Amino acid sequence: MSDEEPVELGRAAAAHGEVVLRRRGAVTELIVDGVFAMDDVDTSTERALATETLARCAGTGLRVLVGGLGLGWTAATTLADPRVAQVDVAELQPALVGWARDGLLPALPADPRLRLHTADVAAHLADHPGAYDAVLLDVDNGPGFLVHQRNAGLYGTPGLTGALAALRPGGVLAVWASDPVPELADRLRGLPDATDVEHLVLPVQRDGRAFDYAIALARRTGDAQPSTGGS
Repeated sequence: MSDEEPVELGRAAAAHGEVVLRRRGAVTELIVDGVFAMDDVDTSTERALATETLARCAGTGLRVLVGGLGLGWTAATTLADPRVAQVDVAELQPALVGWARDGLLPALPADPRLRLHTADVAAHLADHPGAYDAVLLDVDNGPGFLVHQRNAGLYGTPGLTGALAALRPGGVLAVWASDPVPELADRLRGLPDATDVEHLVLPVQRDGRAFDYAIALARRTGDAQPSTGGS
């Protein structure tokens, strides 16, 4: 971590708490409601959320939902896959969406396939049944470290069932966490619409310390359907 004083790029108060975007040297940081949410010192696991999920998706013209914009690394990595026709991002904080459109998130390219929505991801999922080939959730630091307490329901049986319902048959759900979450994988295994459940542990070395991040993945039951992208 740089010892430089941070330079504030943006600050906004909203119904869901204050959000602050700042840069410390070459590092971009995001603070949400007074809680350090993330920076881009090491983005390997955010990028792995996209690559590991897309590696399990067949076909072309893929339509993907990213729940939680963050600093844009997961969405950017998804867009780097030429099989992807559309990336929807559901982000609760309108200021963060605005900063992305203003070009303040250096990872995020200007791409006509990208659609930014100011929306609660649970509501967006409920409004788009059977719409996606992949759903990537990174709205907190995982079920054990919530940025917003209201997101707790996403990791329970009803929330996971709703996320699977937004997938086409054969589509893939992935959930990022800042710690291993075997209990989340077990919960997915108990759902009738989930199959091929996996729990990936991703070791990261940072600031001389070792951390284990994780991704829980599941496929919606049924044969994969040809994707056409679209609106």
